[in-house]
Amino acid sequence: MPLKPLAARKLDAAKLAPLMGRSLLLTDDYSDDELAALLEVAVALAWLDRDGKKTPLLPHELAYALFFDNSTRTKSAWAGAAARLGMQPVIVDGSSTQVSHGETAVETGAMLGMNAHAMGVRHDLILGEGNAFMRDVKKGIDDYLAVTGDSRKVPIVNLQCDIDHPTQTLADLCWLNEMLPEGLAGKKIAVSWAYSPSYAKPLSVPQGLIMLMTRFGAQVTLAHPEGYGLMKRCLASAKSHASASEGSFRVVSSMDEAFEGADVVYPKSWGPYDLMLERVAANSARDTKRMAEIEKEALARNALHKDWICDERRMAKTKGGEALYMHCLPADIGAEVSPGVMAKHTVNVAREANWKVHVIMALLATAKVPDLARRLAAI
Repeated sequence: MPLKPLAARKLDAAKLAPLMGRSLLLTDDYSDDELAALLEVAVALAWLDRDGKKTPLLPHELAYALFFDNSTRTKSAWAGAAARLGMQPVIVDGSSTQVSHGETAVETGAMLGMNAHAMGVRHDLILGEGNAFMRDVKKGIDDYLAVTGDSRKVPIVNLQCDIDHPTQTLADLCWLNEMLPEGLAGKKIAVSWAYSPSYAKPLSVPQGLIMLMTRFGAQVTLAHPEGYGLMKRCLASAKSHASASEGSFRVVSSMDEAFEGADVVYPKSWGPYDLMLERVAANSARDTKRMAEIEKEALARNALHKDWICDERRMAKTKGGEALYMHCLPADIGAEVSPGVMAKHTVNVAREANWKVHVIMALLATAKVPDLARRLAAI
Protein backbone atom coordinates (compact mmCIF):
# COMPACT_ATOMS: atom_id res chain seq x y z
CA MET A 1 0.00 0.00 0.00
CA PRO A 2 1.93 3.09 -1.19
CA LEU A 3 1.69 6.23 0.91
CA LYS A 4 0.48 9.29 -0.96
CA PRO A 5 2.30 12.65 -0.82
CA LEU A 6 1.02 15.03 1.83
CA ALA A 7 -0.54 17.40 -0.70
CA ALA A 8 -2.67 14.62 -2.17
CA ARG A 9 -4.31 13.65 1.13
CA LYS A 10 -8.06 14.15 1.61
CA LEU A 11 -10.16 12.78 4.42
CA ASP A 12 -12.86 10.31 3.42
CA ALA A 13 -15.71 9.87 5.91
CA ALA A 14 -16.49 6.36 4.65
CA LYS A 15 -12.92 5.24 5.27
CA LEU A 16 -12.93 6.70 8.78
CA ALA A 17 -16.17 4.98 9.80
CA PRO A 18 -14.56 1.58 10.69
CA LEU A 19 -12.29 3.35 13.20
CA MET A 20 -15.12 4.67 15.38
CA GLY A 21 -14.91 3.06 18.82
CA ARG A 22 -11.72 1.20 17.96
CA SER A 23 -8.83 0.45 20.28
CA LEU A 24 -5.25 0.05 19.03
CA LEU A 25 -3.46 -2.81 20.76
CA LEU A 26 -1.29 -3.97 17.84
CA THR A 27 -0.81 -2.44 14.39
CA ASP A 28 -1.58 -5.94 13.09
CA ASP A 29 -5.13 -5.47 14.42
CA TYR A 30 -5.74 -2.79 11.75
CA SER A 31 -6.12 -3.50 8.04
CA ASP A 32 -4.00 -1.63 5.50
CA ASP A 33 -6.97 0.60 4.64
CA GLU A 34 -7.62 1.35 8.31
CA LEU A 35 -3.98 2.28 8.88
CA ALA A 36 -4.07 4.52 5.82
CA ALA A 37 -7.20 6.28 7.10
CA LEU A 38 -5.63 6.77 10.52
CA LEU A 39 -2.50 8.26 8.96
CA GLU A 40 -4.60 10.65 6.88
CA VAL A 41 -6.07 12.04 10.09
CA ALA A 42 -2.66 12.26 11.80
CA VAL A 43 -1.35 14.31 8.87
CA ALA A 44 -4.43 16.55 8.84
CA LEU A 45 -4.05 17.23 12.56
CA ALA A 46 -0.32 17.87 12.17
CA TRP A 47 -0.89 20.44 9.45
CA LEU A 48 -3.69 22.14 11.39
CA ASP A 49 -1.34 22.35 14.37
CA ARG A 50 1.46 23.77 12.23
CA ASP A 51 -0.99 26.34 10.92
CA GLY A 52 -1.91 27.38 14.45
CA LYS A 53 -5.46 25.99 14.27
CA LYS A 54 -7.07 24.68 17.48
CA THR A 55 -8.80 21.28 17.54
CA PRO A 56 -10.82 21.00 20.80
CA LEU A 57 -12.94 18.14 19.48
CA LEU A 58 -13.39 16.35 22.83
CA PRO A 59 -13.83 19.02 25.49
CA HIS A 60 -14.06 18.13 29.19
CA GLU A 61 -13.37 14.41 28.71
CA LEU A 62 -10.82 12.47 30.79
CA ALA A 63 -7.90 10.72 29.09
CA TYR A 64 -6.33 8.29 31.57
CA ALA A 65 -2.90 6.76 30.95
CA LEU A 66 -1.48 3.96 33.08
CA PHE A 67 2.33 3.63 32.99
CA PHE A 68 4.15 0.59 34.43
CA ASP A 69 7.48 1.73 32.96
CA ASN A 70 9.38 4.99 32.66
CA SER A 71 8.57 7.35 29.82
CA THR A 72 9.33 10.85 28.61
CA ARG A 73 8.21 11.13 24.98
CA THR A 74 5.17 8.83 25.12
CA LYS A 75 3.87 10.19 28.41
CA SER A 76 4.21 13.80 27.26
CA ALA A 77 2.78 12.93 23.83
CA TRP A 78 -0.31 11.39 25.46
CA ALA A 79 -0.81 14.43 27.67
CA GLY A 80 -0.19 16.84 24.81
CA ALA A 81 -2.47 14.98 22.41
CA ALA A 82 -5.30 14.82 24.95
CA ALA A 83 -4.95 18.51 25.81
CA ARG A 84 -4.97 19.58 22.16
CA LEU A 85 -8.25 17.71 21.71
CA GLY A 86 -9.71 19.55 24.71
CA MET A 87 -9.44 16.52 27.00
CA GLN A 88 -8.02 16.43 30.52
CA PRO A 89 -5.04 14.03 30.71
CA VAL A 90 -4.71 11.97 33.89
CA ILE A 91 -1.42 10.05 34.28
CA VAL A 92 -1.47 7.08 36.68
CA ASP A 93 1.78 5.48 37.89
CA GLY A 94 1.30 1.72 37.64
CA SER A 95 3.46 1.10 40.71
CA SER A 96 0.99 3.12 42.79
CA THR A 97 -1.98 0.91 41.84
CA GLN A 98 -3.20 -2.25 43.55
CA VAL A 99 -2.02 -4.43 40.63
CA SER A 100 1.07 -5.50 42.57
CA HIS A 101 -1.24 -6.55 45.42
CA GLY A 102 -3.29 -8.85 43.24
CA GLU A 103 -5.83 -6.58 41.57
CA THR A 104 -6.55 -8.03 38.13
CA ALA A 105 -6.34 -6.10 34.88
CA VAL A 106 -10.08 -6.59 34.41
CA GLU A 107 -10.72 -4.99 37.82
CA THR A 108 -8.30 -2.16 37.04
CA GLY A 109 -10.05 -1.54 33.73
CA ALA A 110 -13.48 -1.47 35.33
CA MET A 111 -12.31 0.89 38.08
CA LEU A 112 -10.62 3.40 35.80
CA GLY A 113 -13.28 2.93 33.13
CA MET A 114 -15.92 4.29 35.47
CA ASN A 115 -14.54 7.76 34.78
CA ALA A 116 -12.28 7.50 31.74
CA HIS A 117 -13.24 8.51 28.22
CA ALA A 118 -10.01 7.02 26.81
CA MET A 119 -7.25 4.87 28.26
CA GLY A 120 -3.58 4.54 27.35
CA VAL A 121 -1.42 1.78 28.85
CA ARG A 122 2.34 1.16 28.91
CA HIS A 123 3.26 -2.33 30.14
CA ASP A 124 6.36 -3.44 28.23
CA LEU A 125 8.97 -5.10 30.41
CA ILE A 126 7.74 -8.68 30.81
CA LEU A 127 7.20 -10.96 27.80
CA GLY A 128 3.72 -12.44 27.65
CA GLU A 129 2.19 -9.92 30.03
CA GLY A 130 1.84 -6.44 28.57
CA ASN A 131 -0.48 -6.92 25.61
CA ALA A 132 -2.56 -9.49 27.51
CA PHE A 133 -2.93 -6.98 30.37
CA MET A 134 -4.20 -4.33 27.93
CA ARG A 135 -6.77 -6.69 26.48
CA ASP A 136 -8.01 -7.54 29.97
CA VAL A 137 -8.23 -3.83 30.82
CA LYS A 138 -10.34 -3.38 27.69
CA LYS A 139 -12.58 -6.26 28.77
CA GLY A 140 -13.04 -4.69 32.20
CA ILE A 141 -14.03 -1.35 30.72
CA ASP A 142 -16.28 -2.86 28.04
CA ASP A 143 -18.04 -5.09 30.58
CA TYR A 144 -18.63 -2.16 32.92
CA LEU A 145 -20.05 0.00 30.14
CA ALA A 146 -22.33 -2.82 28.98
CA VAL A 147 -23.66 -3.64 32.43
CA THR A 148 -24.35 -0.01 33.30
CA GLY A 149 -25.84 0.86 29.91
CA ASP A 150 -23.22 3.58 29.47
CA SER A 151 -22.89 4.67 25.83
CA ARG A 152 -19.40 6.16 26.21
CA LYS A 153 -16.72 5.03 23.79
CA VAL A 154 -13.54 4.33 25.76
CA PRO A 155 -10.79 3.28 23.34
CA ILE A 156 -7.65 1.63 24.70
CA VAL A 157 -4.32 2.76 23.20
CA ASN A 158 -1.19 0.64 23.48
CA LEU A 159 1.54 3.03 24.65
CA GLN A 160 4.07 0.16 24.47
CA CYS A 161 3.73 -3.47 25.41
CA ASP A 162 5.88 -6.60 25.21
CA ILE A 163 4.97 -7.16 21.54
CA ASP A 164 4.56 -3.77 19.88
CA HIS A 165 4.95 -0.02 20.34
CA PRO A 166 2.35 1.16 17.84
CA THR A 167 2.25 4.87 18.63
CA GLN A 168 6.03 4.97 18.14
CA THR A 169 6.15 2.99 14.91
CA LEU A 170 3.18 4.87 13.43
CA ALA A 171 4.98 8.12 14.28
CA ASP A 172 8.06 6.68 12.56
CA LEU A 173 5.92 5.88 9.54
CA CYS A 174 4.53 9.43 9.42
CA TRP A 175 8.08 10.80 9.55
CA LEU A 176 9.18 8.48 6.76
CA ASN A 177 6.21 9.59 4.68
CA GLU A 178 7.17 13.21 5.21
CA MET A 179 10.78 12.56 4.21
CA LEU A 180 10.04 10.02 1.45
CA PRO A 181 6.75 11.18 -0.09
CA GLU A 182 7.27 8.86 -3.05
CA GLY A 183 6.54 5.95 -0.72
CA LEU A 184 8.44 3.10 0.93
CA ALA A 185 8.14 0.56 -1.89
CA GLY A 186 11.63 -0.66 -2.74
CA LYS A 187 13.31 1.39 -0.01
CA LYS A 188 15.94 -0.43 2.05
CA ILE A 189 15.33 -0.15 5.78
CA ALA A 190 17.85 -1.52 8.29
CA VAL A 191 16.48 -2.32 11.75
CA SER A 192 19.57 -3.22 13.74
CA TRP A 193 20.47 -4.12 17.29
CA ALA A 194 23.00 -1.71 18.81
CA TYR A 195 25.05 -1.83 21.99
CA SER A 196 23.66 -0.25 25.15
CA PRO A 197 25.23 -0.15 28.63
CA SER A 198 22.13 1.30 30.31
CA TYR A 199 19.53 -1.46 30.68
CA ALA A 200 17.99 -4.48 28.94
CA LYS A 201 15.49 -2.67 26.74
CA PRO A 202 12.17 -4.15 25.58
CA LEU A 203 11.84 -5.95 22.24
CA SER A 204 8.73 -4.06 21.21
CA VAL A 205 10.25 -1.28 19.09
CA PRO A 206 12.16 -3.54 16.65
CA GLN A 207 9.24 -5.97 16.62
CA GLY A 208 6.80 -3.18 15.86
CA LEU A 209 9.05 -1.81 13.13
CA ILE A 210 9.42 -5.07 11.23
CA MET A 211 5.68 -5.79 11.49
CA LEU A 212 4.70 -2.33 10.21
CA MET A 213 7.31 -1.28 7.65
CA THR A 214 7.01 -4.56 5.74
CA ARG A 215 3.38 -3.67 4.93
CA PHE A 216 4.45 -0.96 2.48
CA GLY A 217 6.72 -2.77 0.04
CA ALA A 218 9.95 -1.87 1.83
CA GLN A 219 12.98 -4.14 1.81
CA VAL A 220 13.47 -4.60 5.55
CA THR A 221 16.61 -6.13 7.02
CA LEU A 222 16.76 -7.08 10.70
CA ALA A 223 20.30 -7.40 12.10
CA HIS A 224 21.34 -8.64 15.51
CA PRO A 225 24.07 -10.71 17.20
CA GLU A 226 23.40 -14.33 18.12
CA GLY A 227 21.03 -14.58 21.06
CA TYR A 228 19.10 -11.38 20.36
CA GLY A 229 16.28 -12.79 18.27
CA LEU A 230 12.73 -11.49 18.41
CA MET A 231 9.39 -13.16 19.12
CA LYS A 232 8.44 -15.76 16.52
CA ARG A 233 4.97 -14.29 16.00
CA CYS A 234 6.53 -10.94 15.04
CA LEU A 235 9.00 -12.52 12.62
CA ALA A 236 6.15 -14.48 11.02
CA SER A 237 4.08 -11.30 10.72
CA ALA A 238 6.94 -9.45 9.03
CA LYS A 239 7.45 -12.25 6.51
CA SER A 240 3.74 -12.39 5.73
CA HIS A 241 3.43 -8.63 5.25
CA ALA A 242 6.54 -8.49 3.07
CA SER A 243 5.14 -11.19 0.82
CA ALA A 244 1.76 -9.47 0.52
CA SER A 245 3.28 -6.04 -0.23
CA GLU A 246 5.90 -7.39 -2.67
CA GLY A 247 8.62 -6.13 -0.37
CA SER A 248 11.14 -8.30 1.41
CA PHE A 249 12.25 -9.27 4.91
CA ARG A 250 15.47 -10.96 5.97
CA VAL A 251 17.48 -11.49 9.14
CA VAL A 252 21.27 -11.14 9.18
CA SER A 253 23.96 -11.28 11.86
CA SER A 254 26.02 -8.34 10.57
CA MET A 255 25.34 -4.67 11.17
CA ASP A 256 27.57 -3.79 8.23
CA GLU A 257 25.53 -6.01 5.92
CA ALA A 258 22.28 -4.42 7.04
CA PHE A 259 23.61 -0.89 6.47
CA GLU A 260 24.94 -1.61 2.98
CA GLY A 261 22.96 0.56 0.54
CA ALA A 262 20.25 1.32 3.11
CA ASP A 263 17.93 4.30 2.62
CA VAL A 264 16.93 4.28 6.30
CA VAL A 265 18.72 2.95 9.39
CA TYR A 266 17.17 2.36 12.80
CA PRO A 267 19.89 1.11 15.23
CA LYS A 268 18.32 0.30 18.59
CA SER A 269 19.28 -1.89 21.54
CA TRP A 270 17.08 -4.59 23.07
CA GLY A 271 17.62 -7.36 25.60
CA PRO A 272 18.85 -10.93 24.94
CA TYR A 273 15.79 -13.06 24.22
CA ASP A 274 16.59 -15.94 26.59
CA LEU A 275 17.19 -13.59 29.51
CA MET A 276 14.01 -11.66 28.71
CA LEU A 277 12.19 -14.98 29.00
CA GLU A 278 13.89 -15.69 32.33
CA ARG A 279 12.52 -12.39 33.65
CA VAL A 280 9.01 -13.78 33.24
CA ALA A 281 9.43 -16.42 35.94
CA ALA A 282 11.44 -14.14 38.22
CA ASN A 283 8.85 -11.40 37.96
CA SER A 284 6.00 -13.85 38.59
CA ALA A 285 7.76 -15.04 41.75
CA ARG A 286 8.44 -11.42 42.73
CA ASP A 287 12.08 -12.43 43.04
CA THR A 288 13.70 -8.99 43.00
CA LYS A 289 17.15 -10.45 43.61
CA ARG A 290 16.92 -12.66 40.51
CA MET A 291 15.50 -9.76 38.48
CA ALA A 292 18.56 -7.69 39.38
CA GLU A 293 20.87 -10.59 38.52
CA ILE A 294 19.22 -11.02 35.12
CA GLU A 295 19.66 -7.32 34.41
CA LYS A 296 23.38 -7.57 35.18
CA GLU A 297 23.68 -10.67 32.99
CA ALA A 298 21.93 -8.88 30.15
CA LEU A 299 24.28 -5.91 30.35
CA ALA A 300 27.29 -8.24 30.48
CA ARG A 301 25.96 -9.97 27.35
CA ASN A 302 25.52 -6.59 25.68
CA ALA A 303 29.13 -5.67 26.48
CA LEU A 304 30.35 -8.52 24.27
CA HIS A 305 29.09 -6.54 21.26
CA LYS A 306 30.34 -3.00 21.85
CA ASP A 307 31.31 -2.79 18.18
CA TRP A 308 27.59 -2.71 17.20
CA ILE A 309 27.42 1.07 16.95
CA CYS A 310 25.96 3.37 14.32
CA ASP A 311 29.02 5.44 13.51
CA GLU A 312 30.40 7.41 10.58
CA ARG A 313 32.04 4.33 9.05
CA ARG A 314 28.78 2.43 8.94
CA MET A 315 26.75 5.41 7.76
CA ALA A 316 29.19 5.70 4.86
CA LYS A 317 28.01 2.24 3.73
CA THR A 318 24.41 3.45 3.30
CA LYS A 319 22.92 4.78 0.08
CA GLY A 320 25.10 7.72 -0.93
CA GLY A 321 26.38 7.76 2.65
CA GLU A 322 23.26 9.76 3.51
CA ALA A 323 20.71 7.33 4.94
CA LEU A 324 18.00 8.72 7.16
CA TYR A 325 18.95 7.92 10.77
CA MET A 326 16.02 7.13 13.07
CA HIS A 327 15.64 6.32 16.75
CA CYS A 328 12.76 6.22 19.24
CA LEU A 329 14.94 8.05 21.80
CA PRO A 330 16.62 8.37 24.15
CA ALA A 331 19.63 6.95 22.32
CA ASP A 332 22.75 5.91 24.21
CA ILE A 333 25.21 8.31 22.59
CA GLY A 334 28.65 6.76 22.31
CA ALA A 335 27.14 3.26 22.48
CA GLU A 336 24.15 2.88 20.16
CA VAL A 337 25.21 5.85 18.04
CA SER A 338 28.37 7.94 17.75
CA PRO A 339 28.24 11.58 18.93
CA GLY A 340 28.96 12.75 15.38
CA VAL A 341 26.09 10.85 13.77
CA MET A 342 23.66 11.96 16.46
CA ALA A 343 24.75 15.58 16.15
CA LYS A 344 24.03 15.46 12.42
CA HIS A 345 20.52 14.05 12.95
CA THR A 346 19.45 15.72 16.23
CA VAL A 347 16.76 17.87 14.62
CA ASN A 348 15.49 14.99 12.49
CA VAL A 349 14.96 12.60 15.39
CA ALA A 350 13.18 15.34 17.32
CA ARG A 351 10.83 15.92 14.38
CA GLU A 352 10.34 12.15 14.16
CA ALA A 353 9.36 12.07 17.84
CA ASN A 354 6.94 14.96 17.45
CA TRP A 355 4.73 12.88 15.14
CA LYS A 356 3.69 10.76 18.13
CA VAL A 357 1.48 13.58 19.42
CA HIS A 358 -0.43 13.66 16.14
CA VAL A 359 -0.70 9.87 15.95
CA ILE A 360 -2.24 9.71 19.43
CA MET A 361 -4.56 12.60 18.57
CA ALA A 362 -5.64 10.68 15.46
CA LEU A 363 -6.27 7.49 17.43
CA LEU A 364 -8.46 9.31 19.95
CA ALA A 365 -10.27 11.44 17.38
CA THR A 366 -11.06 8.62 14.95
CA ALA A 367 -12.34 6.44 17.80
CA LYS A 368 -14.47 9.10 19.48
CA VAL A 369 -15.46 12.01 17.24
CA PRO A 370 -18.58 11.55 15.08
CA ASP A 371 -18.46 13.14 11.62
CA LEU A 372 -14.72 13.72 12.03
CA ALA A 373 -13.97 14.43 8.36
CA ARG A 374 -16.53 17.25 8.19
CA ARG A 375 -15.45 18.76 11.51
CA LEU A 376 -11.78 18.83 10.54
CA ALA A 377 -12.65 20.28 7.14
CA ALA A 378 -14.57 23.05 8.89
CA ILE A 379 -11.54 23.88 11.04
